[in-house]
Amino acid sequence: MSTPATIIQDTTANPAPLGLFAFGMTTVLLNLHNAGCYELNSMILAMGLCYGGIAQVIAGIMEWKKNNTFGTTAFISYGFFWLSLVAMILLPKAGVTATDTTAKVAYLVVWGLFTLGLFIGTLRLNRALQVVFASLVVLFFLLALGDHLENKAILRLAGWEGLFCGGSAIYAGLAQVLNEVYGKTVLPLGAVGKAH
Repeated sequence: MSTPATIIQDTTANPAPLGLFAFGMTTVLLNLHNAGCYELNSMILAMGLCYGGIAQVIAGIMEWKKNNTFGTTAFISYGFFWLSLVAMILLPKAGVTATDTTAKVAYLVVWGLFTLGLFIGTLRLNRALQVVFASLVVLFFLLALGDHLENKAILRLAGWEGLFCGGSAIYAGLAQVLNEVYGKTVLPLGAVGKAH
């Protein structure tokens, strides 16, 4: 006699919008600084620590519970990106040697390569995420190039491109929330057909 299988239905909420909003809003605020709108200040550091950092890590842990390897990897990684960025800015104030230009360029290039790898994963997800990750790859490499050449014009261009990147993440998060709330496509995500 066989034992009947127990099916557990997942009734937990979709954590992706939280992660996308946390990433997008923090990216927009940092890149307003990069674009020359204001100096680096405590607002950016607080957003990087709390929303870009901690909230994204929480979203990533929630994605793990949903069995979403891509979401877990992306949100936890970028959450700790923000936390490490804030640490790089604050640690020198505690007497730790400041990050030099070569090290900062290496940091940005490694994150750019990581993001390029995740972009390949988005080719099986949706167009909105493809835009987020493609624009983030461009952002990391523009920032690395601007720092390497010590070129303020490239860094300012990176700021404007970063505003687009952050805005695209906010759009992707908002689309998921509104589409779920209204039970129909309010903002399209651009579904991608899965290969067999």
